[in-house]
Parts: sequence; C-alpha cells; structure tokens
Amino acid sequence: MDFKVTGTADGITACQMDIKVKGLSYEILVNALKQARNGRLHILDKLIETIATPNADVKEHAPTMVTRRVPNEFIGALIGPGGKVIQEMQKETDTTIVINEDPVTEEGIVEILGVGRTGIDAVMAKIDAILFKPTVGNVYEVKVIKMLDFGAVVEYLDAPGNEVLLHVSELAWERTENVSDVVNMGDVFEVKYFGLDPRTRKEKVSRKAIMPKPEGYVARPPRESNDRGGRDNKGRDSRGRDNRRDDRKPREDKKEE
Repeated sequence: MDFKVTGTADGITACQMDIKVKGLSYEILVNALKQARNGRLHILDKLIETIATPNADVKEHAPTMVTRRVPNEFIGALIGPGGKVIQEMQKETDTTIVINEDPVTEEGIVEILGVGRTGIDAVMAKIDAILFKPTVGNVYEVKVIKMLDFGAVVEYLDAPGNEVLLHVSELAWERTENVSDVVNMGDVFEVKYFGLDPRTRKEKVSRKAIMPKPEGYVARPPRESNDRGGRDNKGRDSRGRDNRRDDRKPREDKKEE
C-alpha cells in the first residue's frame, strides 16, 4: 500500500493511495490516518522551530505567484479586444497571466506568475488603473501630460493611463487666456472631481475649486444669447420686420371650361 497524506495542524488537505488488493479494513485505514497525523505534526513542529512564520516576500530570483480578484465587469477591459491588453502586459512584464471566473461570486480570479516582484508589481499597477473610478467630490493628484488651446490633459497619479481634460476655465479663478500662463507640461497638482458635466456629458475636474477665491472676486455674468435671426412672438425679427414665411401654396386659377 502506498498512502500519502498532507495537511496542517488543523486537518488533512490532500491524500493519495495506491493499493494492489481489493480493499482495506476500517481498522487499517484508521491506524494509517493516525500514523500520518503523528508524522505530520512532528514535521510541522520541526518546521516551526526553524522558521515560525513564512517570509513576507521571496527572493528576487524566486518564482512568484500572486492572485488578485477583479469584478466581473472589468474582465473584458483587462483582456482587451482579441486579448490585446493581456498579451501586451505579459510581453512587457515577462509574466504569465491566467484569468478564471469564480462561479460563486462571479468575480474574475487573476493569477500572475513571474520571477521576482518587478513584473508582477507592474501588472498589479495596470489592474489598479483599469479598476480606478474617481469619486465625485474627492480630490486627486494629477500630472499634466498634454497642452491644448482650451485646456490641459491630466493623468491621475494613482491610476496611470486614466486621463481627463482640465478645461481652461477651471484652471484658476482669474480669467485665463493661455493655458501655459497657469500650468505647464509635467506639472503636478490637485484637482477636484465633479463627475459628468450635464452640459458636455464629459468628466469634469477643477483646479480652481480647491483654491481660495481672490479677494474682491466677482463672477463673470453669463453670456447673453446672440440670436441674430431671433423673432418675437409676432414673428418679427430684431429689426422689426415681419419675416414669417407663408407656407401656403398659391391658389391656382381655375381653368375656363
């Protein structure tokens, strides 16, 4: 009989048996399990004498595996179209990434395998960026990565790759003609997140919202509508002319019989 048992001090985690007879008596099985328990506890005691707890990390050249759970809604973004995102991550970080679905929690179980922590940490940072969702009202640190005429594109430092437009009107309380008068490429500062702007339907962040208003600041009045072709309720335009179209078809003269 070849009988292997493994486990912890609390119980058995796995076992394997090879036998060449038709079966075993209950007494033999009980005795074998008792012997296995005594042997297992003896080995565990010797292990604990040598090292009481596992090391927090392994050496840089040691194979490492890290498991991360991802909400099911983000699995597609992590894999990418045709597997493009996950394939690029594996190539850039020299890691192997395996994604399985937990049928109970309906979460994605991401296993990252590599040598050392450098590549694994890079994958974890990429996952954090994919999962990143700013919260309305929170303040985030950002970095300017692109300058435009109407604002600056900034990147969240906590989630590299997540970009948002900081409009020129949200740079400072003072009127700003040129974006470079306030910020420049590579500048790092804080902004407040306001969610989707109801007018533009795009994400809105503001730098001036977390800055004190200048003394004596007076808000600019809203622009008046410049409707050159506007008409009053009588159909007259801004010059008083009646430009209402007569959509009635001209009456055709009856043909003489």
